This record gives sequence, structure tokens and C-alpha cells, in this order.
Amino acid sequence: MWLTRSLNRLALLQLLLLQLLWLSPAAAKKDKPEISSHQLDNRPTNFFYFDDSNTILLLDREAGLVQRSEDAGKTWDKVDIEDGKAWDLWRHPHDNQKAYIMGRHSTHWHTNDQGKTWHDFEIPNARPSLSRAPLAFHAEDSDKILIHGAVCRIGGLIDCKEVTFYTKDGFEKVAKLRENTRGCVFAHATPEFRTGDDDKNDDRVICVTTGRISFDPREHRLAVSDNFFENEEEPNLEGGRTVQGIVNIAVVKGYIVAAAKAPNTDELAMYVTDDASTWHRAVFPSDSRVKEDAYTVLESTSYSIEVDVMTVDPPNSMGVLFTSNSNGTYFTKNIEHTNRNAHGIADFEKVQNIQGILLVNVVDNWKDVEASFGREEKRLKSRISFDDGRTFQDLTTDDKSLHLHSVSEMNNVGRVFSSPAPGLVMGVGNTGKDLKAYEEGDLYVSIDAGLTWAKALEEAHKYEFGDQGSILVAINDEEPTDVIRYSLNYGEDWHKVDLPGGKIRPEALTTTPDSTSMKFFLWGVKGGGSRAEHWVFSIDFEDMHEDKCTEKDFQEWTARVDKDGKAICVMGRKQSYRRRKPEADCFIREKKFEEIEPDFEKCKCTKEDFECDYNFVRSKDRKECVRNGPLPDPKGLCKGNAKNYKASSGFRKIPGNGCEGGEILDEEIERDCEDTLKPIVSGEISTERTAFPGQSFRGYFYLERTESSSGSDKANKDETVVMRTDNSKVYMTRDHGKTWDEVLKGKEIKDIYPHPHFNDVCYFITPSKEVHYTINRGDTFASFKAESEPTRDHDLQALAFHADYKDWLIWTGAVDCDKGGNCHNDAWYSTDRGSHWQDLRHVVRKCEFIKEEGRGERKKLVYCEQFKDEKLGGPLELQASDNWFADYTTPFKSIVDFATMSEFIIVATKDQSDGDSLKVDASVDGQTFADALFPSNFKVPIQKAYTVLDSHTHAVFMHVTVGNQKDAEYGSIIKSNSNGTSYVLSLDKVNRNTPGYVDFEKMLGLEGVALVNVVANTEEAEKGSGKKLKTMITHNDGAEWSLIKAPQNDPEGKSYECKTDNIADCSLHLHGYTERRDPRDVFSSPSAVGLMMAVGNVGEYLTAKSEKTSDTFITRDGGVEWQAVKKGNYMWEYGDQGSIIVIVRDTVATDEVLYSLDEGREWMSYKFSDKKVNVAILSTVPSDNSLNFLLWGREEDSDSEIVTFNLDFSQLKERSKQCNLDENDPESDDSDYYLWEPKHPSQPNNCLFGHIAQYHRKKPESNCFNGRSIQHLHKIASNCECTRSDFECDYNYEPAKTGSCVLVGGQEPPDHSQVCKKDPDKMSYFLPTGYRRIPLSTCEGGNELEKYESKEVPCRGHEKDFEEAHRGLGGFWIFILGVVLPVCIASAVGYWVWLNWHGKFGSIRLGDAGSPFDADRPWIKYPVAAVSGIVAVLAAVPLLLGSLWRWGSGMFGGGRRYTTRGSFARGRGDYAVVDEDELLGEDEDEEV
Repeated sequence: MWLTRSLNRLALLQLLLLQLLWLSPAAAKKDKPEISSHQLDNRPTNFFYFDDSNTILLLDREAGLVQRSEDAGKTWDKVDIEDGKAWDLWRHPHDNQKAYIMGRHSTHWHTNDQGKTWHDFEIPNARPSLSRAPLAFHAEDSDKILIHGAVCRIGGLIDCKEVTFYTKDGFEKVAKLRENTRGCVFAHATPEFRTGDDDKNDDRVICVTTGRISFDPREHRLAVSDNFFENEEEPNLEGGRTVQGIVNIAVVKGYIVAAAKAPNTDELAMYVTDDASTWHRAVFPSDSRVKEDAYTVLESTSYSIEVDVMTVDPPNSMGVLFTSNSNGTYFTKNIEHTNRNAHGIADFEKVQNIQGILLVNVVDNWKDVEASFGREEKRLKSRISFDDGRTFQDLTTDDKSLHLHSVSEMNNVGRVFSSPAPGLVMGVGNTGKDLKAYEEGDLYVSIDAGLTWAKALEEAHKYEFGDQGSILVAINDEEPTDVIRYSLNYGEDWHKVDLPGGKIRPEALTTTPDSTSMKFFLWGVKGGGSRAEHWVFSIDFEDMHEDKCTEKDFQEWTARVDKDGKAICVMGRKQSYRRRKPEADCFIREKKFEEIEPDFEKCKCTKEDFECDYNFVRSKDRKECVRNGPLPDPKGLCKGNAKNYKASSGFRKIPGNGCEGGEILDEEIERDCEDTLKPIVSGEISTERTAFPGQSFRGYFYLERTESSSGSDKANKDETVVMRTDNSKVYMTRDHGKTWDEVLKGKEIKDIYPHPHFNDVCYFITPSKEVHYTINRGDTFASFKAESEPTRDHDLQALAFHADYKDWLIWTGAVDCDKGGNCHNDAWYSTDRGSHWQDLRHVVRKCEFIKEEGRGERKKLVYCEQFKDEKLGGPLELQASDNWFADYTTPFKSIVDFATMSEFIIVATKDQSDGDSLKVDASVDGQTFADALFPSNFKVPIQKAYTVLDSHTHAVFMHVTVGNQKDAEYGSIIKSNSNGTSYVLSLDKVNRNTPGYVDFEKMLGLEGVALVNVVANTEEAEKGSGKKLKTMITHNDGAEWSLIKAPQNDPEGKSYECKTDNIADCSLHLHGYTERRDPRDVFSSPSAVGLMMAVGNVGEYLTAKSEKTSDTFITRDGGVEWQAVKKGNYMWEYGDQGSIIVIVRDTVATDEVLYSLDEGREWMSYKFSDKKVNVAILSTVPSDNSLNFLLWGREEDSDSEIVTFNLDFSQLKERSKQCNLDENDPESDDSDYYLWEPKHPSQPNNCLFGHIAQYHRKKPESNCFNGRSIQHLHKIASNCECTRSDFECDYNYEPAKTGSCVLVGGQEPPDHSQVCKKDPDKMSYFLPTGYRRIPLSTCEGGNELEKYESKEVPCRGHEKDFEEAHRGLGGFWIFILGVVLPVCIASAVGYWVWLNWHGKFGSIRLGDAGSPFDADRPWIKYPVAAVSGIVAVLAAVPLLLGSLWRWGSGMFGGGRRYTTRGSFARGRGDYAVVDEDELLGEDEDEEV
């Protein structure tokens, strides 16, 4: 009994204790969340949660520190790194333990335990890249990371070179991956991407890199490596070819996407791979074009890519949404007029974790926005799709349309609408016709993945999901508040809770990425301006009284249902989730941060589960898949008499689709063996004749489709030409002249202006204010009204164009015209292709945009030539403005003209110090001009002229007229240094004609080769005798010129009358630029490297062009050796990058053309007409990459018609298959190419400009076509030692007859100390020697003539550094090096001279063309009397003692010269079109 009582008392005591414990504050459950606050010192720059944890890292960049919280923001600690050094903060996207702090310079930190501990690492001599994300991650191995860095000079701010580094062991070691990168990624950068079935290329890295020897973005390429760039390859992207102009690369789910841009277009080509090995070009619908900076790769799926393509430019831009098939090759249009912001962010978001549901905003008034070029304010409507974008419908609430603010105007962090909480979607918006301002919106919620919506709270709120959706939190986002709201039943009811510390303006509300946490993080601002305080809050629901949910509190929710509520299939499966019931009074309280996984039920297959197989496309009714190319080789199944074989039905099941049974569309079917045959070729050339009424052609222009333009495959390849006749009618062909259509009927067109920077755009000028144009190569035409009639100055264009913005125009028009037709010009500008015009300047001669490479970001920079005080006849002022002349500067008060050439701007002005001379100033940035220093004895009278010839080799070639007597004009060619300011004489007595054009021609596609005609009898010519011309050639960019060695035999194999071994009296002379009818008819082509054709004769002088005295010649090695191919005068064109050459008689009626398939070795005849035709022009596309040609002329018996003949060589059997080129092994056994090395004719090796360059050349005997343009330059094999050919005469020096450079009498050497001002880090410079390096040369060591026998002196301010770097040698070494070594060397030299002198005595100087010696060998720089070794010793000792004296005095040497090259031989289709502005100052009566 006692025991029983004792036990009862004990039980009662325990019960009382439990009750007391329950009633204590620590154990009592709460009815609202716990909120704690923490003040920050500065505005946070970045913060994030680690996945599956409550740990937050926060970056304070202003203080250079990172803070850490383990309890979702309740308490904070500073992480243990060096104070003030943190600059950026990154979370590893695939490892929730790792994060990275990037410092400002080379030291950085990483953590492997969510920030508890940190370890430093360094990027050697580099800082993180500022132009792209500094880190790129591997999805499978989190220790493998790529680091994008920059190695910079001058304080680490400018002259930066991008370098990528890598680590394989989590930063235990960091090594250099590759220099000159523009972004790199691991192929396995996402969990979904696989590099093959076995992932054998798991370390594959893909980089965008600069060109092989150029930093020009047009030559950027892809490089791939599987061993961290110990070796690399360039992948073939299209048509078996590599592609240049890569602008970006990204990994999207299971795809890698690269974008490329060709010159002269703003259209991009997209390339896709799903295995990092095989690439395909993405094909968009024919009416859709992907433009530069105008596409956005959106959140995609594992079975398709979503892309939004801009159709209307900012500020109110719009786009079109496309979805790809499963391998990313074919895109279909989903919805048009999608909303985008100025940064390219499109209003598009998928509902998270549910397949096929996506929300977009579209522009309702899209017609008005398009018509206004984006100026009209957009009216937006929200749309939702439940079938992966195939169809869209309105969002609705209470039968009203609902519109929500989306991704383009982010008002919180993270996703906008949804989270992993199944089916729950929230957004801020309004009902009505369209979307209103954010402040006019309310908070709406949907619990069925967007099918239906209900208003949750009045006014706009930031919002977040927690505890898998059982908790919704919101805070007012329209005004400062001290209240948060939360809902525990999916937004049906809301509760309030006060924030401690007063009102804040919320900046961000978030939680863990998987939305499973019951803790939330809020950041807000109190006050404003300099008094703003930044506070963070932890909002914790864990201690609230709701119980943990049990099985009865859950329901099965089907993700996708039809209108009747029945589950539907997506990707062959029905998707459902287990989620909490809305009315359940409980929390899920998942402690492991586990995301909710869906349940799947397989469906039977339907047509929706299949897509078209490769080389098949949907039929017009979208029901079938039809062939779009030849089928794959059936692997021997069609051998013998076999007629059929099993092959693809055209359908394939979408990869990843889980359907079973039902419709089976991908079973192989019987196919005809003929389906595998390649297109049958006739083996014949075809001709199409078209006649036009008229007397002559007044102009024709190719609107050539670039290789990144849509429709670039061979089958859909358009070759568009527009043409104007003498009766002002315009015709257009899309198939290179096979068929023509008259366009703009009834309109009088006086001029055609193709856009010089965008091939798709062309303007048609009428005599009135009306201007017509096309922006899509003639697909459609539109028009605008200018502010006046076009200018009546015949040497000016009415329109000027911007290099980057194709809709920016300047109109120069005739104003205040009197009865006699006398007017002045005013200028206007438009930024919307003529829809609106604004005044620019009055009483001008011309205005131009000044936007070219290297001129910075002053995109609005415009130059105008305005008459002073707006009075005609007054001096022309050059005015410059970069804000549409809201204000401007006047760099020059009196100019003759200006010209823009490549990176240079050249201005011709009147020399104020000498009224009879012109003066030239040059600029490379459009802002700062410097006097162009001519040789001091070089004066140019005002009635003479400059002609700017070329500047593509980083130097200006200018012709200065010396003799200006009519029909006896000639002048001198001078060449500048790399900034266009210091000129030296290159060659004198160069021929020009009365209009000012010069017989000067650069070889296209090959650096440094040019030809000129010189007047050999200038004195006689000025007295009335005719000019006697000789042709000369340079192989080193004008440093040296020589006559052209004549071929041994004429076209018939006979010897020429003169002796070809006497080059002074018997050389090859060619008719040049001044005799051309069309300036586009050039000797060479950039796509046919090494080939030139010309008409001329062999003899002492160039004879008149005639059938009897002229022959047609060809060179295949860049002008070194020439061959006579045909008697008489011929016109020529190159096709298919030189694999076919077509020639036709010039000035003689003919009915045949000749063509060659082996670079002119053999010629075949083709009769194109039954009548004789006087052919005026032979043409093809400017890139010379077509197998079609056009003949323009008149038939002999016609006086009222003109004709064109299309010649199509694409059906030739010899050109029926594509040539094989492997960039990584270009000379393999099965290659159709070889590597060709150009050379200087006087060089013993193939060095040219200090390096050996290797070019791809098609083997002449290979019967195939080139197809897509080849990047002809394969690589620079090596740099060479410097020789005389790498140098030209310095300023105030000129070539002597011997070829050496001598100081002009009475002149001073140039001041080389200027290099110190340009480069503050430069320690020293060399005093002038008379030589300066050719800007193109990259030679190293050898005979560096700019240093040879020169004194090295320190730059001002670097004297101490210079002295420390040049300490002297001891006396013993001076004796050894200064006496013993010279004697030994000189004895050997003397013996060599004795063996090789061949009995010739006398002095030998640099450049002596008659010497059998190599004049560039060091011991032959000075005269030596080669009688014995003693004489050689006497000559050599002073030379070496001089060097040793410099060494012993601390003045010797210098490092390797660093030379940057923008481009070596850019064989990319540069048009050789004459710019009228090249002629400067040609106006004898002009008073300036």
C-alpha cells in the first residue's frame, strides 16, 4: 500500500513538473514568427544561401569584407580573410559546400565547408576578368574550375591581355590554360550535358579565342582541348569548315550554343552541339533572323532550347520566341511580339519543376511600336502556355484578364513567379486591357500552376515561398513599412507581424533556393541618401505552434490537366506531386532540405512525342516530316542490284520522352537507294540571257549574303544583285541574274546607295525628297521623306552611314536653290532610318560619322565641313561633335578635305606658314590630331593634291602630286608610321591621272604586296611628250620597289623580242588603276590568296592597251613569277575562292568565255551566246565565292537593248563535291589543300615581314569546290631574324641609289624620345640610325637596323632604373670580348670573303641589288675591301669595339620588341571600291 501511494505521488510530481515545463517561456509554442534584426555597415553587394542549408554569405564590397550567418541571418560573423580585400563573391553552382571570394588583384580565397574556414590562392600575375564571369565550373568534379583573368600593364588598368587559368584540385595548384581567350567553359558545365555515352571527354574545355595572329573580333574562333590546352583543335561548325567571328558561347542544360557574326551584317549564326563534338547550325524560319546583341537564350529544358530574338530595337524592344527540336538544330516560332528590355532580358519564365508551363508578356500595340521604331510606348499583356509554347492563353481572375510584371523589371531576387513549391505561383499585376505601372499593381496567387488566379493582397508586394509552399511571406513594396504579412493556407488568409526598429523600404526578400526552409531573409533600407541605414532581418517560423503534417494532411496534385480537369501527358508522362492540403493546419517541417520530387505515369505514344529526324523538316501542314537533304550513306546496303534499304521514317522519338506503345512513328521504312545519291550534276555550264530596254547600265551592286546570314545553306543560297539602267529603272535578281524583276516601278531612281557596312541594306535615291530602301536584300521595300532634295554636288553622296548602327543616317540635301540650280547643302540626321529627322548643320559641304576600329565608344562622333559663318565660298571649317552638335569643336579653321581610311583620319589643310603648300594632319582616335611630318624638302603647292591610297597595313600610303600638268600628272608615294603622323618617301614619279586616281594597287589577301606604275620620263612628259610608264612591285609594304621580272615566253610559247635577263630594258608592265572602267575590277581577290591577273606587255615601257601589243598575265605566288596566259586584252573574275577563273575578251565582240579549274594552267572554252556580244563587264559576288558569273553588255546587232548573261558553273562534275579540309591536319593524305608560304623574292627563305606565314591553298588538281569561305591563313609558323627587308628609311632619311638610308642634306634626325611619352613604362629608347621597322614586321633579333650602331639612352624619369639594368663588365671580359673575339670572328669572315668574292673588288652596301652577297649579313654592313683576312679584321674590330663600348658603358641591348598586329592578310572579302574621299585637295581654283 505504501509503495502504491509513493508511486502515485511520484507520478503526480512528474505531471506537475511537466506542466510547469510546458508553461515556461522556453517551451511555449508561438503564434507568430520570430524576427531578429542586424545592421550592416554598407549596402550589400551580393549575398546567397548555400543549397540545403540556412547558411548565408554576404559581400560588403565597400569595406572589402564578407559576413557569414549560419542561422538564416539571425547572427553574423566576419569571415577570416585579409581585411579590405574582398571584391566579388561566387557560390559553386554544383557543390553546396564551396564558395569563392575574389580579391581585387591576384590573391583570392575559397571555402570547402560553407564558409567556416577559408584558404587563399593566387592567379599568377593576373587579376580577375572584368569583362566576363571570373569563374567557370565543372558539373561533376567541383575541384575543376576555370578562372578568367587579365594581365595588364600600367597600373593594372590598361593594355590588358585576357588569360584563362585552371585548377584540377580545388586551388591547390593553379596553372595557365591559355592566353588570348574571350571566355571558356567546361563542356560538362551542367549536370544535363554529356560528352558522349562514356563521358570520355569529361575534361573537354571549349574557349572563344582571338584569331591565330589577330585580335580583330571578326577572326575570333573556337578552340577545344581535352588536356587543358596542351593540345587544341578548332572544331568544324558548318559545311566541314571552321567558323570565324565567334562572339559568345554558353552551356544551356544539355546543349552548348555558340554565336558567330560575319563582317557587313548584324545577323548572327547560331551553332549547337549536344555532345561537344558534332556541331550543327541552328536553322530558324526563313522570315526570322538572329541579330547581334539581339537574341537571348532563355531558361531551357533538357529536350529543347528556348531563344527570344529581338525584332524591334530599344528603347521599346520586342522579340519572337522560338523553341528548338531536341538537338537544337531546327527552331519553330512559338509567339511573336514578346516584351524585352534594353538589356535583352525577355519577359519569359517557366513554372519551376513542372514541365511545359511558361509565362510571357507580349506587346499588344506591336504595330504602332514597329512603325515608330521603338519610340511608341508599349502596352503589355500577359500570356501563359501549358504545352511548351505551342499555344498561349490569357491569365484570368474572376473572368478578367490579368497582367503581371515579369523578368524585364525585377523587383526582387531569384525567380519572379514560382519556386519548387508545387503548383504555387505568385505575381504583382493588375486586371484590365494591359499592364499598368508596378505601383498600381496588387499581389495575386495561383495554386494550380497559373490556370486560375486570385487577388491575395492590395498593393504591390515582394513575396517568397517557404516550407514547400505551406508558408507564403510578403512585404509592401510601394512605400516604407514596418509590417510583414504571411499566409499558411496558400494565400487565402493573411496575418501581420511587426518588424523591429521602425519602417524600412524592402530591397530583397528570399529564402533557401529549394523553398523548403521555414526561415526567411529580408534586407531593407531605413532613411535615404547619405543617412541610409541597411538592415537585414531573419524571419523564423520554426517555433510556431503548428504541428508537423501527417499523411492525412497531403493530397495528390496533378501538374497538367485539360479543361475538364483530367491529367494530360507531357514528354510521354503524366506528372503529379504530393503536396499539403490548403486547409491543413500544419507545417511540413522537412529537416533535410529535400526538394519535392514528382511522380510520373507513362503514357501511350502520340504524334506529339515525335520530332523530325536530322535532314527532315515538318511539312507545311505540320503533319509529316519531309526530306530536307540527302539521306545518310546506307553502308553498303545499296550495292549491286539492290534498290531499297531500311532507313529513317523521317520521325524520331524526342530524346528523353518516356512514352510507350501507342503510335510508333520512328520505325524504319523501305527507302529507294536513289534517295542517298548526292544531287545529280549535269556536267555542263548553264546560261540564262535577259534583255532590258535601254542603252547602258548605269550601276550594279551585289547585296551579298554573309555567312552568318539566314539561308546560308547551299540549297537556299541567294545571290542578290540590284541594277539601274540609263532610263532610271531598277531591276533586281535573287539568283545571280538567272531571273530579273523590275522593282520600284514608276519611280525615277537617280542613284543606288548600298549600305557600306550592312550588306542587307540598300537605298534608292530619287530626284525628290522621297527615298526608298530595303533592309533585307530586297524581300521588302519601304520609303521615307527626307528634309530636302538630295545634294546636287556630283562628287558627294546624299546619305552617310554609321558603321555600327544601320538605322543611323546623315542626309545632305540641296537647299535654297535658285533658277540657275545654284544651291547650298544642309545636313540632317536620323536614328530611325529616316522616320524622323533633326537638324545637324547648315551650309556644309558634307558630314560623316566617324566610327571605325580603334576609335573608342564615341558612337555619335560626327565631322562636318561647314563654310565659315555659313557663307558659301568662305573657308571650310572642320567641326566635330559627339552629341549631334549640341556643342562642338573646330579642330581646323581651313581645310581642303578629309578622308577616313581604316584606323586613320587624314585631314588636308592649308599650311598657314606657307601659303603655297598643303598640310596634312592625322588622327587615330578622331579626337587628337598630330601634324603629319613630311620629309622636310618635300613641298606641295596648293594647286596640287593628296590621294590617300591605303591604310590596311597599319600605315597610310599617300600619293602627293608633284607634277600637275594635264595628261602629265605624277607624284610621290609617301608612307606613314603606325599613327599616321610621320612620313617617309616610298617611291617617286608615280603615275596619276587628271581626276586624281593613282596607278597603285595592293594585292588583296596577302600582306605587303603592291604594284605601281611610275613615269620614267617626267621632264619630257611635262614638255608635252606622252608618258612612258614602268610597272614596279613591292613585297615589303613599300620599303623597297623593283621592276617585275618578265616571263620567258609569250602565251604562244615564243620568246619575247627583248632579253628578259636584262630587267632594266625588258620587264613586265601592267595597265593599272587609272585605265579601269570599273574600280572594282582589281588584279587580285582576298579569297584567292597568291593569285593576280593583269593585262600588259613585256618591254622597256608600258605600251598602249591594244589587241596586238597586250597580253593577259597571271601570277600564282604573289607577284614573284608571272606567266602569259592569253594574247590580247581580257577581263577576269575569280570564283569559288579561286578554284575557277573566268576570262572574256575586252573591247572585242565575242560569243565565248574561257575558264580554268587549275589556277590558269589550262583553259577551256564555253560558248555562251549565238550572237557576238560586246561585253562591258564581267562580275561575280564581291567575296569571289560563287560558281555563278554575270556578263553585262550589248549584242552586236542591237541598238535598243542591253543584255546580261548568267553563267552557272555549279553543275560541272569537277565541282560537284566539297573539298576536304582538316584545320588540324591540313596536309593529310585525303586533304584537298596544301600549305603555301609566300616569300620575298630577294630572301633566301620564306620570311616576309619578319615571319613565315602559312596559307591554305586548294590543290589545283583536286576536283572539288571550296564552299564556305576558308580562313586562308593557317598560322604563323615562326618569327624570323631581322633583315634589311624588315626596315624602311626613317623620317628625314631617304634611300640612296645603293639602297641604304641616308640623311637628307641639311636636316636633323627624328626625335625618338617620343616613344617614352606614349609608353610611361618604357625605360629607354634608341637614337635614330636612319632605319625604322616596317609596322607589319614581327622579326626578332638578327640585323635590327633601328638599333644597329645606335646608342641606347634612358627615358626621362627612368635614369636610375636604366643604370641598374645596364651595369658594366670587368676589364678582363672587355678584353676578351673586345679584342680576342673580334680577331677570331674577323679572320673567319675574311676567309669566307676570300672564298666567295668571285674576284669582285669594291665596297658593298646595304641594298646593292647587283651584289651577289646577302647585304643583310652583319659583317657586310660596312665597306670591306675583300683582299685578305687582315683587311676584314681592320673593318670588324671597330665595329665590335663600338658595341663593347656601349655594353661597358651600360648602354647596350634591350629586350625583345613587342609588336601588336591587328591583322595579317585578312582574306575576308574586303571590297576594293574607290572612295571619292580618298582624293584630297584636288581643286586648282579653291581658295582656302
